[in-house]
Amino acid sequence: MNPLAYTGLDELRRTVQDFIEYYNHRRYHEAISNVTPADVYCGPREEILRRRAEQKQRTIEQRLRYWAAGTKNSQVK
Repeated sequence: MNPLAYTGLDELRRTVQDFIEYYNHRRYHEAISNVTPADVYCGPREEILRRRAEQKQRTIEQRLRYWAAGTKNSQVK
């Protein structure tokens, strides 16, 4: 951040506040399982991770059924 690029202290403070809000509430962090710091601090992290795991399992099962069905239908006798 270049302090010379801002017209005043209020604009610089607003920019820093906006960045902090983005960083803590909207930006996913790989080091904490791709959730936001607010998710970790406020508690919904475990619920988010549980829903992701369930969705992943459903997707894997769906793909296995798709490929199993495709393999049976494509065999020539």
